Amino acid sequence: MSLLARELSDMWVLATRSVKRIARQPDLLVGYTVQPLMFVLLFVYVFGGAISTPGVRYVDYLIPGIVVQSITFGGFVTALGLSEDLKKGLMDRFRSLPMSRSAVVTGRTFADISTNMIQLVVMLAVGLAVGFRFDTDVPTILGGIGLLLLIGYAFSWVFAFIGLAASSPEASNAYGFTILFPLTFVSSAFVPVGSMPSWLQPVARHNPFTIMVNAIRRLFIGTPAGNDVWLAVLWSLAITILFATLAIWRYRRVVAH
Repeated sequence: MSLLARELSDMWVLATRSVKRIARQPDLLVGYTVQPLMFVLLFVYVFGGAISTPGVRYVDYLIPGIVVQSITFGGFVTALGLSEDLKKGLMDRFRSLPMSRSAVVTGRTFADISTNMIQLVVMLAVGLAVGFRFDTDVPTILGGIGLLLLIGYAFSWVFAFIGLAASSPEASNAYGFTILFPLTFVSSAFVPVGSMPSWLQPVARHNPFTIMVNAIRRLFIGTPAGNDVWLAVLWSLAITILFATLAIWRYRRVVAH
């Protein structure tokens, strides 16, 4: 078997392990379903009447932002899983096996694609139930779904690095949400950038979350977005390359000690 084939085989085995772990711990699905549902209901029915989005119904403005936020946090299971494996000493067992070292991390992030698909189905179903409607053709909508999965995969690597760098599963969860949560709110995900204080608008406008949300709005409801679709792709690829490099480097450093 070639080196590439062995790498892919190891990655597939560990990805399957990660997916089965979620099936055995259904409470993990709460983060994929209940929390996003609460955000949708809260913003649509509590804050929606107070937020002005000229030319676009607030529910149509909101759902792409909520979906992007939720998909970026989909990798928290990877952070928890990697940190937990480190804490339990499972990484030492992996090191003793004739397997690819990087497959431990790549398998985890690959498994996130399947869970992100589940989350995406739930989120769009909830959005349609509360009044969200697509306003573009089917190929464009499918392009938006593909971009969302790419964004989710990119941030799975962010969480993978956090999980390997944190001292405990609890710390990895806290670091991930503390770092990323403010970034999602200082963006166009929930309110127009123009409604923010003047000193905050440049930060929000150049925030990669704003670019990603604008891109999904363009693909789902046809709002103008300039070059944001391509910029969102570039941001996602850049984040993937950077944090995949950092996560694999961190993993190899951890197992070497």
